[in-house]
Amino acid sequence: MFRRLAAVILSVVLLSPGWLGMTGLTLPFAMIPLLWISASYDQTRRSWWRMFGWAALTFALWNISTVWWIWNATPVGPVAATLASTTLNMIAFMLFHTVAKKGPKALAYTLLIAGWIATEYWYTVGEFSWPWLILGNGFSHDVWLVQWYEYTGVFGGSLWVLLCNILFFEALRARRSIGRWIPAAGVLLLPAAVSLGIWWSWEQPDEGTAEVSVVQPNVDCYDKFNGRADWQQDNITDLLAQVPAGAQFILLPETAVPGHYWEPDLSEFRPADEPGMFWQELTDSLRRSHPGALLVTGANTLRYYAAGGQPRTARRDGLGEGYYDVFNTAVGLDSAGRMQLHHKGKLVIGVENTPTIVFDILQFLVIDLGGVVGQIGMGQHGTAFEHRGVKTGPAICYEGLYGDFFGDFVRRGAQFMAIISNDGWWGDTPGYKHLFTISRLRAIEHRRAIARSANTGMSGFISARGDIGQTLGWEKRGVLTAAVPLNSQLTFYTRYGDYLGRISEYLMLLCVLYYIAYRAKKKNHLVK
Repeated sequence: MFRRLAAVILSVVLLSPGWLGMTGLTLPFAMIPLLWISASYDQTRRSWWRMFGWAALTFALWNISTVWWIWNATPVGPVAATLASTTLNMIAFMLFHTVAKKGPKALAYTLLIAGWIATEYWYTVGEFSWPWLILGNGFSHDVWLVQWYEYTGVFGGSLWVLLCNILFFEALRARRSIGRWIPAAGVLLLPAAVSLGIWWSWEQPDEGTAEVSVVQPNVDCYDKFNGRADWQQDNITDLLAQVPAGAQFILLPETAVPGHYWEPDLSEFRPADEPGMFWQELTDSLRRSHPGALLVTGANTLRYYAAGGQPRTARRDGLGEGYYDVFNTAVGLDSAGRMQLHHKGKLVIGVENTPTIVFDILQFLVIDLGGVVGQIGMGQHGTAFEHRGVKTGPAICYEGLYGDFFGDFVRRGAQFMAIISNDGWWGDTPGYKHLFTISRLRAIEHRRAIARSANTGMSGFISARGDIGQTLGWEKRGVLTAAVPLNSQLTFYTRYGDYLGRISEYLMLLCVLYYIAYRAKKKNHLVK
């Protein structure tokens, strides 16, 4: 028992560093102790349940050790996230363990790989999704190692990790067999060598640059939605005065503009006929000081629907005459007062994506990860804001966790990416830091430079190779400006998205069906 407990602890220690500001280089060996526990049991039902317990303990501790910081926003958050993530991990691993005891070893390992990546893919496509612990995300501090993500996305990283663990485990079981060690070393080193080759040889296409300023207002998140709007507006105006006159794009964070505004003109009252006073003030400021700039900022916007034409996310208005949606929106505003809107399409579990009746009853279960509370309207795709011949993709916070959705901005023409976020909900913890570094993986997948504006946490610039440029850290207020390179080319991953996840779903199903047929055939043979 103590040896198995030690193996569990070792697996957790090896799985966690990539999410705690350290390296992901331990991941190719992190599941070997757990595979050893599986191999130590026989095929009895009692052994199956014991393995279930050790696997559940491993994945739960891994989740807790890497998402504990959600506690700062809501005590129930880490528990809910751990239950959801651990359940999906258990589906993949226990399918493997079951088949390994009663079926061919090759089938079991194939099912482990396909099942694990398929369940990770489910993290990204489900309405209630939490893709934080995709294994490929663990290399966000080691971008020199995963430059081939432009072909595979982060699921390629998961595939690499799983293959390495399986091959090294088998090599350890046959320590004296050089035939086992050679493929294990090859699978570990070859992708690393390919990545280094890309790292040294990749060059930014010569398509010019855009002068971009990112603004970090440093407003306390918990005061933001209850504090004085006039102070927040003055803070924004003061910071905009510090932006260089030649800036072409100016980024403010998610929900930076206080209040709620009716679309399409962002009016303070309905019916919407003209922009609200602060939007007019922002337009006047651009006209005076930055006539050539597009201001990209977050805001809460409202859309009205007549009765009978409302989507499922809409709520009834106070007069009972119609319905309205609340959107977490990115707004593009120029000096002529023209507006472009993008509605957040990947909503934070429990906070933004909670049916109203459920939210009212189970409010204590909310996982506060930023944004507007309650069920809000959902955008359907990424959007590209165009300004003077240059296009940018205004991704909002949580959207930066989804490689394929992020690619939607690029497929619609974005030449660089603008991420606006509100990271301060969790305090000075690994949460906001890892959210920033995951953006490095998005940059590699789509070969787009990224400018990131956070309310507080980490604002700054990331190159298309994943290199970090200027940054503003925790509780820093200010403005950063840089020339951001442009790129119009599409990577293989941008074109085909999460194809590894889709393939894994089908492969997982085929493996399960094959195992069922194998067991039925074997049982019939024994009966005869």
